Amino acid sequence: MTLSTIDTAMVVAYAIFIFGLAQWVSRRKGDAQEDSAGYFLASRALPWWAIGASLIAANISAEQIVGMAGSGYAIGLAISSYEWMAALTLLIVGKFFLPVFLKNNITTMPEFLEARFGPTIRTVMAVFWLVLYVFVNLTSILWLGSIAVRQVAGVDQDVALAVLGVFALAYQIRGGLKAVALTDIVQVALLVMGGLIVSGIALGQLGEGAGALHGFERLVRAVPDHFHMILSPDSPHYKDLPGLGVLIGGLWIANLSYWGFNQYIIQRTLAAKSLGEAQRGIVFAAFLKLLMPVIIVLPGIAAVLLAPDLTKPDQAYPAMMHLLPNGLLGLVFAALTAAIIASTASKINSIATIFTLDLYARKIAPGASEVQLVRVGRITACVATVIGIVAARPLLGGMDQAFQYIQEFSGFVTPGITVIFLTGLFWPRATEAGALAGALASVMLSALFRFGGVTALTEIPFMHRMAMVFFASLALTVVVSLLGKAPVREGKGIMEGVSFATSRGFVIASALVSAILVALYTVWW
Repeated sequence: MTLSTIDTAMVVAYAIFIFGLAQWVSRRKGDAQEDSAGYFLASRALPWWAIGASLIAANISAEQIVGMAGSGYAIGLAISSYEWMAALTLLIVGKFFLPVFLKNNITTMPEFLEARFGPTIRTVMAVFWLVLYVFVNLTSILWLGSIAVRQVAGVDQDVALAVLGVFALAYQIRGGLKAVALTDIVQVALLVMGGLIVSGIALGQLGEGAGALHGFERLVRAVPDHFHMILSPDSPHYKDLPGLGVLIGGLWIANLSYWGFNQYIIQRTLAAKSLGEAQRGIVFAAFLKLLMPVIIVLPGIAAVLLAPDLTKPDQAYPAMMHLLPNGLLGLVFAALTAAIIASTASKINSIATIFTLDLYARKIAPGASEVQLVRVGRITACVATVIGIVAARPLLGGMDQAFQYIQEFSGFVTPGITVIFLTGLFWPRATEAGALAGALASVMLSALFRFGGVTALTEIPFMHRMAMVFFASLALTVVVSLLGKAPVREGKGIMEGVSFATSRGFVIASALVSAILVALYTVWW
């Protein structure tokens, strides 16, 4: 499929607008000087709407849109648990994690680890996250994004790869996080609008002139097996979504690590005007998460009837885009591109933040000026982008399921990261040695499950394996911590003065999100 002239014009107009908007919000007022807080944390002045939108924009990219729509095609509504349980996780992050991070003026997640445990774990985890972000996350976002652009617009994949990377770098390199976060509200609005258009037209086609609602009712009647949130053990997809284990098992570990302790995500909330503003942004993101299956998963399920002969499930979303008339196709393609650009820019900014503040400012040039730190951040962003573009094909070109590449390698350390932060936050006796032991155990045990060659282990559902690794790593962290001396930093009172009290609005919004989730799971159980 190729884009018409009007579709191409809409995409170009989007690119010009978002680039211009980013430059406008990045401008400095008067004689204000650049500093690291301004570049990496938007001067800690982000409003709630920018925080909430930016959380979603950083999270949703082409691989998630195409991949989750494909899972909707193959599995059904059950894949929505990734989105709906994330809404609940966000509320937990806002209630219990953000008060600690913001009270202690944390800038990066490795910085928190040093404040709680010591300098060694900060350096180790900073290096780990840099490698993960550059060679796994950034390459994957760019590679899978270029595949989506090729499938929809017929653009050469290598050209798409380079253009996506360079544009994502260019529009945010001047203003840093401020440029990313304050433009993400436009990116998310475009994403939601485009997704609703695809869902509406797909259901309208199924409605055969009687409307989208009639089309949805027809879809539910035609493929009832695709409208169960909890899969039974005899489902061919049970290993991916193991029934009740989705609600009470390993998905919680992955979600807490991703939404609570991941620099790429949490950086937006650390840049809030205040704790209350950050929590309002969290609530906004939680409500947006409830909407995501409607604009991503539902088109994939609709494709079961509208495009029943697809050779690969991941072709479902592009197939639904084929239904769009000229003009609307350009708008939806711009929305898809916006998702790719926003998440790529967010990843680049987080890479620059960690390298500059956790490694360069501490290990390479401790006395560096603020202007120098910003300059290093920009250079790091450029280098990371070039590496991501160049390394994407060698790393991912031979893989049939590049999305699985992200999950496999990120999942090796996810249980350990969750253990480190949960014990660091809520168990004063945890030591640096215990935390490092837990992280190492997470990698080793995950590798054993994946490559150990024991069929009984490899057949265990991924979410169950993650839970098992989490509890084993937690046990080792506790044992090593108790065998060693009590941590010197225990007395520094990282929890001192922290209040977990929330506003009435946060409580009401949390109750509403929870009630909606209960209703959704009750109806579609």
